[in-house]
Amino acid sequence: MGRRYVVISPCRNEEEFCRRTLDSVVEQTEPPSLWVIVDDGSTDSTPQILAEYAAKHDWIRVVTRTNRGERAVGPGVIEAFYAGYDTIDPEDYDYLCKLDLDLELPRGYFAALMDRMEANPRLGNCSGKPYFPGPSNHAKTFDGELISEGCGDENAIGASKFYRVACFRQIGGFVRQVMWDGIDGHRCRMKGWIAESWDDPELRFLHLRPMGSSHKGIVTGRLRHGFGQYYMGTGLGYMTASALYRMTRPPRVVGGAAMWWGYVKSALEGVERYDDPKLRDFVRDYHRACLLKGKARATDELNRRMASVWNPTL
Repeated sequence: MGRRYVVISPCRNEEEFCRRTLDSVVEQTEPPSLWVIVDDGSTDSTPQILAEYAAKHDWIRVVTRTNRGERAVGPGVIEAFYAGYDTIDPEDYDYLCKLDLDLELPRGYFAALMDRMEANPRLGNCSGKPYFPGPSNHAKTFDGELISEGCGDENAIGASKFYRVACFRQIGGFVRQVMWDGIDGHRCRMKGWIAESWDDPELRFLHLRPMGSSHKGIVTGRLRHGFGQYYMGTGLGYMTASALYRMTRPPRVVGGAAMWWGYVKSALEGVERYDDPKLRDFVRDYHRACLLKGKARATDELNRRMASVWNPTL
């Protein structure tokens, strides 16, 4: 297997941070074979910045979408991702990455991910861990105060989804809905693949806009996350435990409470859930095991059990 990889980055109005991402990818020890950046109707200087970098690097391609009038999170991000994905032939690559344009990556980031993929053929989906700059880190750099986003180890992070192409195609790609970045990890495990992220220094990256901060505010982002958990099939017990944990993370109390209410509100309103009963059952069984045994042990046992169904050539 080779080490050709393609990066696809949906973005909109990222003039504040995109140069940081662009520079950190250009400076990778193993840059991508192709980087497709989808400008999803930006109204700031993002298009000009992207054009500047594309003119310097022939492996950067910009796809421009019509301005829809506002930023669309969740399904909108995935629609933009597929606007880029549809311009490539995935068979030309060994790996693909969905990468946000508000990150800063360490120089050996992608090389390290490919090394780990090569060492474990069942690894289908992986990433490092995001850190956001702390209050004293005004320059938002690796050298200043950093705060972990506290993401679990059982999936790649939504801002940086590095996939083996065979795995991505086998699970059917991303669901075009909120919680796409949770559903994909469960679909990986259902097919016998392993989804994982690591908090190793060489794989820590800066998330310049914290998870769930949303263009309408952090509380809106957390409410949306609660809806997404309900949509995916998460049970109330696990959601409550998750929300209590999130109350210990910034923004303290409010973030977790908003997540829990987003879930409960969706349940009370009878919001439609993801139309795959087998996956919803799989998610609930896994979450029950996590509550009883701890997430690390439950994930390890599930991965060993699902090894029998793994077939990378399907």
